[in-house]
Amino acid sequence: MNTVPADTPDPQSGIRAGLRDLIALRGQALRLDLAPRGRVLATRTGGHLSRFRGRGMEFDESRVYQPGDDPRNMDWRVTARAGTPHVKLFREERERPVWLLVDQGAAMRFGTRVAFKSVIAAQAAALLGWAAVDRADRVGGLVFDEARHLERRPAARTAGLLPLLERLTEPTAAGERGHGSVAQAAAHLIRLVRPGGLVAVISDFAGVRPDAGRWLAELAAGSELLLLMVHDPLEAAAPPPGRYPVTDGRRRGILDLTGARSRTAYEERFAVRAQTLEHLARLHRAHLLHLATDEPVGPALARGLRARSTPGTKSLLSANERNGRHD
Repeated sequence: MNTVPADTPDPQSGIRAGLRDLIALRGQALRLDLAPRGRVLATRTGGHLSRFRGRGMEFDESRVYQPGDDPRNMDWRVTARAGTPHVKLFREERERPVWLLVDQGAAMRFGTRVAFKSVIAAQAAALLGWAAVDRADRVGGLVFDEARHLERRPAARTAGLLPLLERLTEPTAAGERGHGSVAQAAAHLIRLVRPGGLVAVISDFAGVRPDAGRWLAELAAGSELLLLMVHDPLEAAAPPPGRYPVTDGRRRGILDLTGARSRTAYEERFAVRAQTLEHLARLHRAHLLHLATDEPVGPALARGLRARSTPGTKSLLSANERNGRHD
């Protein structure tokens, strides 16, 4: 009987995410900063500041005492300094709903380095989900491909996250309730999302158009919006000149990149997609991160979320892109 060493890499790990691997990412999620960039409206006790004032853990301000105020909240230092009675106001901490919109469609099932884009998307979703759980946020979302989708309303602890992670590990199967693009899936999610949360859209955004920003505008209207663009290095830089057989699993064809013009057009398609998404992110005040299939997801997310705390919209590029180098 042949035995496989316990530390032997799973040959399928780059093609399809494993549930055990996604659960194990919880340790890495501790490095992620999901603190909201501003105060948000929410409705349940948790780890975020709401606009509701009351008896909570976070001191907000002091104001002049008014009849009916609780004398236990007297701010004696301000009272002594101002010479008039002042009371402390507190801002209650509330938990925040976090929505994960994860693309597992046909275009995502591609990769030439380390893993398919769909696997990178699954890892990013798991990391964000675990970071939210550890902040006492409620996690839910929508995982979709062209054949079917799974939606879960935000729920506390792991009740909302684990079903999404399980769906991310399942192979594509025939169905009748899928979504053919991230725009279609987002249109479905818009009906579920309520203001005051965080929405993370994880996709390669294939086919995104400058005039297709309505769904972005609606998602960003009352929520903080993260866009995570997953790409393979081969999409950004054309391979050496040649004719390459390609398939989408059903059809086969030849990608002819023998000429300089065809290679330029190939690279321009990706550049236009990235620039379009950059424009839409700035327009709708979303934060845009780029995740490459040949780079570890955890560190890339940690860097991007740290950048998110600075004013304005920023984009996190892979190390190779920042250095102007393509392997």
